[in-house]
Amino acid sequence: MPTTGSASTSDLKAYADRIRACRFCRDLPGPAQLPQEPRPVLRVSTTARLVLAGQAPGTRVNATGIPYNDPSGDRLRAWMNVSRESFYDESRIAIVPMGFCFPGLNAQKADLPPRRECRQLWHDQLFDLMPQVTCIVAIGRYAQDYHFARVGHSLPKGATLADIVSDWKSHARLTPRIIALPHPSWRNNAWITRNPWFEGEVLPLLRTEIAKAMT
Repeated sequence: MPTTGSASTSDLKAYADRIRACRFCRDLPGPAQLPQEPRPVLRVSTTARLVLAGQAPGTRVNATGIPYNDPSGDRLRAWMNVSRESFYDESRIAIVPMGFCFPGLNAQKADLPPRRECRQLWHDQLFDLMPQVTCIVAIGRYAQDYHFARVGHSLPKGATLADIVSDWKSHARLTPRIIALPHPSWRNNAWITRNPWFEGEVLPLLRTEIAKAMT
């Protein structure tokens, strides 16, 4: 469960520096080893009340070190109704993926799932150091499973993405507020077309909560 209290900027910075220096997966033996040099990506502060929690960096983010620096990021910013400048203001928006490093590609050249080691090693204490957070945008099932469980609202194993995202009314009572989203990839166009309530109900809610958290 989240803790309350305060954390100093120096404590959080020191912890974030440890994450950025992490080489745990690189040093694992055999096929468990991270397939490329680690480049952990995150943006945190003791003032950001909004957290974007996604899956893991892709190839472009791994190359640049800038999260959501791709067409999916453009679409996410449009969903949020925020400028690129505001999006990268880490004093107001923290970006904490479930996997901090690009996990590599599978045989079909698709991104592998986020490494579970990041969550196991880092996430709980990282969020303990950011008690000021009031809203978490959980993008994709990996982030949703972690963040809903952390506030005592574990998701049913059989729940679909549509089940989770559409249940926004019951999520309103959670602290911090959690808003579940699909990944903003264009691959999800068909899902969005099949679920018109997403643009009609969830995006207005998302924009309202983001404006509130960033005020």
